[in-house]
This record gives sequence, structure tokens and C-alpha cells, in this order.
Amino acid sequence: MSGALRAAVLGSPITHSLSPVLHRAAYRALGLTGWRYDRFEVDETGLPGFLDGLDASWAGLSLTMPLKRAVIPLLDGVSDTAASVEAVNTVVLTPGGRRLGDNTDIPGMVAALRERGVERVAGATVLGAGATASSALAALAHVCTGEVTCYVRSAARADEMRGWGERLGVPVRTADWSRADEGLGAPLVIATTPVGATDSLATAVPETPGTLFDVLYEPWPTRLAAAWSSHGGTVLGGLDLLVHQAVLQVEEMTGRSPGPLAAMRAAGEQALADRSAD
Repeated sequence: MSGALRAAVLGSPITHSLSPVLHRAAYRALGLTGWRYDRFEVDETGLPGFLDGLDASWAGLSLTMPLKRAVIPLLDGVSDTAASVEAVNTVVLTPGGRRLGDNTDIPGMVAALRERGVERVAGATVLGAGATASSALAALAHVCTGEVTCYVRSAARADEMRGWGERLGVPVRTADWSRADEGLGAPLVIATTPVGATDSLATAVPETPGTLFDVLYEPWPTRLAAAWSSHGGTVLGGLDLLVHQAVLQVEEMTGRSPGPLAAMRAAGEQALADRSAD
């Protein structure tokens, strides 16, 4: 794909996206001096026009909220992975003008877990519901051999998560959020909730915790992640997910493999350190 030299991340809001930092670091490491990666504030209403305005110099797009589902009707094809959760975070633009959608969040989560030695677990807990939680269930289909318990705040969310479980082939049990502390003893806990939502659980971390994957990366560490680490448990954060899914995006958009994981992670860590220093 040597003739395609542009890529970008789209979403709303988009100002704080780390994607440009990660992808530009990848281009430098790969010697792709002619490539550029930008960010654009685009919402659902502006997405069709933005896509129609792209020329042959474009290789691909990273998508964040609220575009992951809105883009699907605008594509020429969608991977099985993306279709399984009805969410596209990656669009590859082919030399022939086709728009192909994929989801690198799911394999990125699996790759991040495997990097920390988590290949198989007998059971898991998911804290929260929604788009990230459904991606977590899709990742657990590759990692978890037993039941997944999802702690949610409403009956509607509980129905939703059981529905995703049936669709993805993952046995899901749901429980009320008020009992979420009971789920922290699972071998793998994935927190998909907004900033502050799990703070009250920090005092309930088991004496010998398993692995926590908290998808937040700013501010970091969360209170739960800090408590988990202090008890000796393995902790993965949102930057782990962000970097691993971005590596896969770079590989798909540039045609170069393997993507430079170490360079991208170092750039992401530096960017977050710079932000906290400001």
C-alpha cells in the first residue's frame, strides 16, 4: 500500500485521542517518512460527507465514539470480528476504493492479556455494560473456558449482556452492581466503567487477586488498579489495550507486519507523562 500515505482518527470529542501519537511513532519506527496521521472532529451526521471526500491518498481510519456503529452502513464490507459486536473501529481504504471495516479492540485485548501470560482462565468478571463490555465478552470467548459474570446497574443492561453472551457463545450470568465486590475474586476481572465508577471497590480487593484489566488510561492508575497492584495482582490498563489495537491498525493500513509495539508503547507512555506534568 505504498501509494496510500494518509490516515486519521475520527470521533467526537477527539481532542485527547492518543491515536496520532501512537500511529506517528509507528511510521517513524517503520521508516514510512511520507505517511501522515491526523485527528478530525466528526460526528454521525458529518461522517458520510467526510468519507465521500477522501481521495486515493488515504489508507485508513481509526474510529472512536460515536462512530463505531454509525459507520457500518457506509462500508463495502465488515469483518466477522466487527460484525460479532456490531462495532467497527478500523476502516481500511483499498486502492480500488473499497471501504472495509474491522474491529481491532477485540484481538487487541486478547493480545494484551497474552503478553501478560493470561492465555486461559476458568472464569471471569466484567464490570459494567455497553460497547466496551461487549468487546470484552468477545475477547473472553478466546480466553475464558467457564462462566462470565457481568455486574450491571439495570435490568435492561443485564438483558443486553446476556444477549451478547448468547450471540458470542459465552455463558453469561448477570448480577446487580451493588454486589460487584463479590466478583473481584475471579481469575480475571475486566473493568469497562467510566472514571470513578470502581473507586468504591478498591477496599474490596482480595488478599491474593488474579488479573485486573481496567480499560481506563487517564487518569492512571485508577484507585482499583492501585489497590490491586498493592496486593500483588497483575494489572493491565487502557494504554495496553490502546497500543495493542493500534498495532493491528497500523499493520492493516500500511501492510507492514509486525507493527512496532515497543516504539508505540513508549510514545504513549511519554505522552501520558507529559499530560500529567502539565
